[in-house]
Parts: sequence; C-alpha cells; structure tokens
Amino acid sequence: MKLNDMKPAPGAKQPRHRVGRGIGSGWGKTAGLGHKGQHARAGGYHKVGFEGGQMPLHRRLPKRGFKSLTRASVAEVRLSDLQGMKATDIDFAALQAERVVPHDALGAKVILSGELKRKVTLKGVKASKGARAAIEAAGGRYEEPAAAPAVQKKLAAKPQKAKE
Repeated sequence: MKLNDMKPAPGAKQPRHRVGRGIGSGWGKTAGLGHKGQHARAGGYHKVGFEGGQMPLHRRLPKRGFKSLTRASVAEVRLSDLQGMKATDIDFAALQAERVVPHDALGAKVILSGELKRKVTLKGVKASKGARAAIEAAGGRYEEPAAAPAVQKKLAAKPQKAKE
C-alpha cells in the first residue's frame, strides 16, 4: 500500500448539508434549527458553562491550591555554592556580589544540597533546618534574619493574651 493509494472507508465521507435551500432538500424553512426559542435565533447562545441561571459547576467547587507571587523572587542557594564563595561572613549582599543569586532576586534561602566543609557565618538569609544543621556541623554560625518591619509592627499591635 502506498500513501497515494489510501482512501477513506466507503460511507465515511458524506456531502455537507446545504441548509435553508428549499423544501425539497429536507433542510428548508427552519434549516434544522427547530421552531422559535433561543437556539433558533442569531446570536442566541449563553457563555460556556452557563447552566440556565443555576450556580455553574466551576463556581460550586471549592478553590484549591496556592500560587506564590514571590516564589520567583526568592533564590535558592545550595551549600555547595557557599563552599565556593570567598567570603566567610555571608549575607544577601555578599551572595549578590559573588553572583550566587541573580541581581533581581529580592531574597534568598539556603537549602541542604551539596557539602560545606568550612566555617561560614550566615546573616540575614533564611536557611532550611538541614542547612542550618550542616552549617553548624562545619563549625559555622547561623544568625536568624530579623522579621520585616511590617511584620514587627503587626506583632507589636497585636494584644497579648493574659496567662491565668
């Protein structure tokens, strides 16, 4: 069999209906649209998902998940990246200076990936639990980043519960 010998199966191809071309065609008068009603009118369709005024399925189901708007602006830093840096006091500015994080990043987080065999002091940069443990195991120090000013203001304004 060759490509130029191939043909559709018998009966698979039917000529299209030319609707609205007289009573003898069988598709005259209403042209297959029935009598009156929304579907017989020009432009008479509702939007996709419309259920006649009933609350549509896509609005009845609960919303799920979360898409972080800041995910792209927080860079991941591996322990092996810290190993290759020249500085021992590492903060966000040092990470940007040595091009470990991109210049447009707004923050960074150190993750447990690779090895760290030298003493480093990590200041003002977030780190995972495993990364903290690895930094301290190598003889280094981890200093917790200070909360953002907006968060500090919120915490100060929140009334403290009295202990009984």
